Formats: sequence, structure tokens, C-alpha cells
Amino acid sequence: MYLNMFFNSIFWEMMREVEQRLKNLIDSEVCLAEDLERYRKELIRLAEQTADVKQSRKQGEFFKALSDEKRIRILKLLAVREMCVCELMIALDVTQPNLSHHLKILENQGFVNRRKEGKWAYYSLTNSKVIGQLVGTDLL
Repeated sequence: MYLNMFFNSIFWEMMREVEQRLKNLIDSEVCLAEDLERYRKELIRLAEQTADVKQSRKQGEFFKALSDEKRIRILKLLAVREMCVCELMIALDVTQPNLSHHLKILENQGFVNRRKEGKWAYYSLTNSKVIGQLVGTDLL
């Protein structure tokens, strides 16, 4: 019960701070809005239209997959040719569990394909043209 009251008080304090920030923005004449509540609703509607939470989460996961140097190196190697896990382990000097973790992230985001051949797992780029273009621009 006390924890619930604590979080309620924090929530309302944050709401007061947001309201004060909006009021300061309007008072500073940086913003041409006159009605605080209407302006708040307009900002919320703008966020819903242009920065959808679900889509932004998906995009965040996409960029998160590209935010690790090992995953970038994996993509660069696979841009040259298909490779099996053991080749990637040797080339990158990483353990199999560590490599599998990175490959799974890349696979989940659609960057790489996995092909099994007996005991061996081979990886290739899903779209080598796009990755090749990124490598060519020095973004990867």
C-alpha cells in the first residue's frame, strides 16, 4: 500500500513538472500556443502520428542489431561470402556461444540467413546489395 502511494505521488509530481514545462514554453513565446491543454493534446497527437511506439520499438531493435562492433564485423565478412560458424569464430576470435548470440540477433532482424548442412551451420546475408551499399558508404 505504501509503495502504491509512493508511486502515485511520484506520478503526480512528474505531471506537475510537465505542466510547468509546457506553461514555461508558452510564456517564453518560443511557442505560439495559447491554450495549455489544447497544446498538450496537439503534441500527443503529433507523437502518435509520427512516432508510433510499436514502430519505434521495431526500429530501435533494428538499429540495436547494428550497434555492436562484432555484429558489424560479421556483416562485413558475410558481405564477402557465406561462412560457417567455425570460420566466423576463427576470423573474429570469439567463442561459439558469443558468436551464436550475435548471429541470432542478426537473424532475428533479418540481416542474415542460416542454412544447415549436416552438423554445420552456414550464414549468408539476406540482402547483400543493401549491406554492400552500407559498407561502401563507410556506415558499416
